[in-house]
Amino acid sequence: MTAVEQYLKPEVIRQVSRLDLRAQFIVKGFLQGLHASPFHGFSVEFSEHRKYTPGDDPQDLDWLVFAKTDKYYVKKYEAETNITGYLVMDLSRSMGYSLQEQLTKFDYAICLAAALCYLMISQQDPVGLITFDEKVNQCLAPKSKRTQIGNVLAVLANLKPTGQTDLERSLNQVVALLRHRSLVMLFSDLLGDREATMRALHRLRHAGHDVILFHILDEAEVNFPFNGQIEFEDPESGERIEVDASGYRADYLQEIEAFREWFRQQCVQAGIDYVPLDTSMRFDKALIEYLANRRARG
Repeated sequence: MTAVEQYLKPEVIRQVSRLDLRAQFIVKGFLQGLHASPFHGFSVEFSEHRKYTPGDDPQDLDWLVFAKTDKYYVKKYEAETNITGYLVMDLSRSMGYSLQEQLTKFDYAICLAAALCYLMISQQDPVGLITFDEKVNQCLAPKSKRTQIGNVLAVLANLKPTGQTDLERSLNQVVALLRHRSLVMLFSDLLGDREATMRALHRLRHAGHDVILFHILDEAEVNFPFNGQIEFEDPESGERIEVDASGYRADYLQEIEAFREWFRQQCVQAGIDYVPLDTSMRFDKALIEYLANRRARG
């Protein structure tokens, strides 16, 4: 691993205080890593051609590509190559949880969203930002200019995960807000009514939008590193419960696995990209998902 790729590790990024630097380091580490991946040569320049189909204007044929490949390709227009992306951030209080006092789920989501903003703007893709708890709070219109990075990061840096959450209501509002086909990138721990959440995600898909669901949990929520009698508190309701952690571990791990697997299966059926993450994972897993989605639409 190169020195630059170290910046894909949450424990390294945590030591960088400024969000703009965090995002730049993550993207640099990501692009560096791409050179040793199946995406080699695909890091910044995405395909600008598509196969010729009947009805295309023959004048748009790229004869240089034909000379190299013996196949007919047409140059894409900007409207075909660019996608509009929305970073959709869950501000629920539960997103602020961290056992180790490292990056909270929310910190992790913010770093990831900031890096994706850099990546999208580098592709000249318009990117916007929507925040929600019980309802949509802020909506920053998508733009592709470099100045949009500052606009998005200024909002992200000041967000606080303090609210109750209503994923279904908020995502229904997102559906109503979006006028054109977009790529919706949702960052959430999905701690709510999962059936209601999936209903809203289906509405997003039905409206023609592509969706990447970044399901972010704390490392402790995934691994359950507790022993003995432990008191847990629901971060949103404040309700407390005491359990014997050692006796409860096997059941808990089974439940959390079933929770993620349920969303994975539902998302596969709905044509949604489901990306399970925890706060110990390198950031490139999530960025590769964006890249693959971007490529599939190209």
